[in-house]
Amino acid sequence: MLTHHRKPVCLSVVSTDLPFWSVVETAATLYQKDRERFHLLLSEPVISDRDPVTVAPEVATLPARTSRLLWLEISPYRVIMTMQGNGQFSYRHLWEREMYGISRYWLQSDSLGANSQMRLRNFTRNLTLIGKPLPEHVRLEYELWAEKVQLGRYILNLDIHH
Repeated sequence: MLTHHRKPVCLSVVSTDLPFWSVVETAATLYQKDRERFHLLLSEPVISDRDPVTVAPEVATLPARTSRLLWLEISPYRVIMTMQGNGQFSYRHLWEREMYGISRYWLQSDSLGANSQMRLRNFTRNLTLIGKPLPEHVRLEYELWAEKVQLGRYILNLDIHH
């Protein structure tokens, strides 16, 4: 039987060697697939880089951006994170403990049928899942690679508040 719970979460990604960090705090739905496998579904709030007070009137009438849907498949051995939404940009990461995985990014264009895909490798240095029977914390330490060039080291933290 599939059980689900609505929980507040904090998802952060930080680079340990580049000036990059991102934090999302929102509510998510946690689905228990079996004893060690879970799916977490959350909507990332709309990201806006415009100050609404200083936006020109013609820009203010543009359609608002939609939120993006993040879906995480979590187990003690593997995490898959998929982002889809707003029709412009999507990605999917596969991380497995002490293994190389794939990170794919899709960029969609307004031109009919025009889209691009970028495929990178990641190496998962550490994967930690804490919490029983429901997960409370996930920590991923990984490197991102394009061929033989390292594109940084990252830490993904997911806190699920019960």
